Amino acid sequence: QVQLVESGGGLVQPGGSLRLSCAASGNIVSPNVMGWYRQSPGKERELVASILSGGLTNYADSVKGRFTISRDNGQNTLYLQMSSLRSEDTAVYYCNFFQRLTGNFWGRGTRVTVSS
Repeated sequence: QVQLVESGGGLVQPGGSLRLSCAASGNIVSPNVMGWYRQSPGKERELVASILSGGLTNYADSVKGRFTISRDNGQNTLYLQMSSLRSEDTAVYYCNFFQRLTGNFWGRGTRVTVSS
């Protein structure tokens, strides 16, 4: 089992920045992939960004150039630095961990609201 706890969400004005963190614990085995997903009311959960344990990253087109995903493997922590935030970035952001043998795990989410 893997436990994921997100933090860092909140209310931010358009154009502002926010940094999300996800602390992972439990059976952390490599190689693995961690990612951030988000879900807005009435919409399906979508991938925001992902990062392999080796460092390779992938971003949704809507956040390229504005968001940066990173991870500290020693601390088992995932980050998402969000800049130039827009109202359409408003969502609940979920941390995800996937490892082929361990399984697929989700955090409970942290809410991000972009509004003036």
